[in-house]
Amino acid sequence: MFDFLADPASLWFVFAFLLMGVGLAGSVLPVLPGSPLIFAGVLIAAWQNHFERLGWPTFILLGLLVLVSQIIDYIAGAAGAKAVGASRQAVWGALAGSIIGLFFGLPGLILGPFVGAVLGELLAQSSLGQAGKVGIASWLGFIVGSILKLVLAAAMLVVAALGWWVF
Repeated sequence: MFDFLADPASLWFVFAFLLMGVGLAGSVLPVLPGSPLIFAGVLIAAWQNHFERLGWPTFILLGLLVLVSQIIDYIAGAAGAKAVGASRQAVWGALAGSIIGLFFGLPGLILGPFVGAVLGELLAQSSLGQAGKVGIASWLGFIVGSILKLVLAAAMLVVAALGWWVF
């Protein structure tokens, strides 16, 4: 039934597509490096095909998309928090909340940055009102950043597919 998996080339393609799938998930999960995993998957697929279908122009474009995605990853949540005058503790709290939230499924992913930012701001001796504003701003930054990273990940997959099948 899975005879194609006996061929090493097929295994490399399966591995490449798994990397791309995990990379797509990583575009919204804070711990996984989404766009670099997609890049690696496309690179492995191209390598396995001896770069006959994908060349350096495609990889330059994909590399730029990875760079933009990584910049967004570092800036989005912090920018939201800093926009309302968050403390350093709130920014670190939002990051910690994002990571800890992974262990609590979708609710943790959604609430983690908010709760972490609020707790961080409260540790910095801010008022509850200010902590709430910082929490909402951090959460909005995280959501906007996640949407942008997901769009960039989808764009990377479209660029790779177009390069593979069209050009």
